[in-house]
Amino acid sequence: MKLSGNTILITGGSAGIGLAFAERFLKAGNKVIVCGRREHVLQNAKEKFPDLITRVCNLDMESERAALFDWVTENYPEVNVLVNNAGIQQRFNVLKADAKNDWSYFNKEITTNIEAPFHLSMLFAPYFAAKEEAAIINVTSGLAFTPFVIAPIYSATKAALHSFTMSLRHQLSETSVEVIEIAPPAVNTDLGGSGLHVHGEPLDAFADGIFKGLEEGKEEIGYGTSVSRLRMSRDEIDEYTEKMYQATKNAVE
Repeated sequence: MKLSGNTILITGGSAGIGLAFAERFLKAGNKVIVCGRREHVLQNAKEKFPDLITRVCNLDMESERAALFDWVTENYPEVNVLVNNAGIQQRFNVLKADAKNDWSYFNKEITTNIEAPFHLSMLFAPYFAAKEEAAIINVTSGLAFTPFVIAPIYSATKAALHSFTMSLRHQLSETSVEVIEIAPPAVNTDLGGSGLHVHGEPLDAFADGIFKGLEEGKEEIGYGTSVSRLRMSRDEIDEYTEKMYQATKNAVE
């Protein structure tokens, strides 16, 4: 995809990976719109980067996703890039999870990580297909390929988004819409809670690495440990998953 002259919508763009991407897209000469559910976090992002366009949106709600599409296309009809970045990670032991009385807590992860990017991709794809150049970028995870056992829903949702992205790429292959997957490793952000990813890749180095992949025209972009996981054999996946589980299982016991 071209890296300048775009109008880009980034979900979950007020902090973490989304904001790091927004910063780089702005510096490259793009108009950037970020949405998130917390108005004060969006305000903080705009104070840091005054050129950002912000929009409060709860992606868990179908009506708000549809309203986001309508608002963006009416106010910024030149929009040509969607970055599905918003995500939730929850760590738990299924033997201790209260799925009977607190399913909404777990379902929010499914809605945010699967339903929202699926819906937004399907809303924007026909709109983008009428443009000369466009792109849909889905942020999955290295955990789409090697599940993190103590985050079972997160891992499964990212695997689903990876599969959807592959299908979307084939369906749009004869249009002007590029479909790109970014599969991060653990990155030092507040995903899942503050302090859980302090040993992850530095955010700025990760974002710079991803932009290098975009510059090179890659359709599937990993970084650090996720690069090898994108192409592991089944036996390697089983071995890696077991190793990760043994190293972390005490966290949810």
